[in-house]
Amino acid sequence: MKIAILGASSQIAKDLITSFALHTDYACTLFVRDRLSMQEWVSAMPCANNYALLNYPEFNHRDHYDVILNFVGIGDPARAQQMGSVIFDVTFQYDRMVLDYLQYNPSTRYIFLSSGAVYGGDFAQPVSADSVAILPLNNLTAANWYAIAKLYAEARHRALFERCITDVRVFNYFSHTQDLSARFLITDLLRALTQGQTFITTAQNIVRDFVTPADFFNLIECIMRAPAANQVVDVYTRAPVDKFTLLQTLQDQYGLDYEVSSSGNSVNATGAKMNYYSLNKAAQQLGYRAQKTSLEGVLDEIAQLGFGGC
Repeated sequence: MKIAILGASSQIAKDLITSFALHTDYACTLFVRDRLSMQEWVSAMPCANNYALLNYPEFNHRDHYDVILNFVGIGDPARAQQMGSVIFDVTFQYDRMVLDYLQYNPSTRYIFLSSGAVYGGDFAQPVSADSVAILPLNNLTAANWYAIAKLYAEARHRALFERCITDVRVFNYFSHTQDLSARFLITDLLRALTQGQTFITTAQNIVRDFVTPADFFNLIECIMRAPAANQVVDVYTRAPVDKFTLLQTLQDQYGLDYEVSSSGNSVNATGAKMNYYSLNKAAQQLGYRAQKTSLEGVLDEIAQLGFGGC
């Protein structure tokens, strides 16, 4: 199977590339903006050093791919906040690149990395198959730009109903290879742990569903092998985890020191989310069965970081 991966330098893409290299014989072509820095990573990964590495202008419809995965986007809330409305142009540019390719290669499967953020709202309840998108149309702010960019891409994909396009909505992702300077709940608390600092958080007990590399690879494999379809799937694990269960577990196992305060230090670049996960299990129809709960996945990945337990 020949696979093209756009945005191959993103962390979630790198983890998937590693899984492909370790567990498949796929011929992958990696597309990036900065080939030099990506080459350093590929060279350090013997299992992936036979993959082709190209710049975006080298992507063209004359090269045949069975699957194209588009990971171009913003993986860090702080960066999304800085990027502002430019996210519209970036999302459209690379999505359009693939859609133009599909005009010449209509049998190619396209997998687009979307986000649970497309649902909008404050996630007072987890979303489900019956949920609708909630956007403050008369009071749009920068916190809405990312969600709208993804929503617009999804709408464009559904309109191309004859194409085999799958939008994969990721809610929360964690890997031991993740940049710990990124501004997510999980990276904020791990930074506090590594630096021996007290993690300051609010009393709000938010709930998250952290998919980890093994289950994400499992899902992508299911999508690629299922019958061709134009569809969307929400990413989920066997069970989400609430913040205080996660904090207490890390305190018990790793000695994390945390404190509840009225002013926690967090970044909500795409808006505050109480229950940021999905109950929509449509991916089961593709053969996907999550192997781990959020807590199990997070603990497995943290163990690979080499933290000493209590």
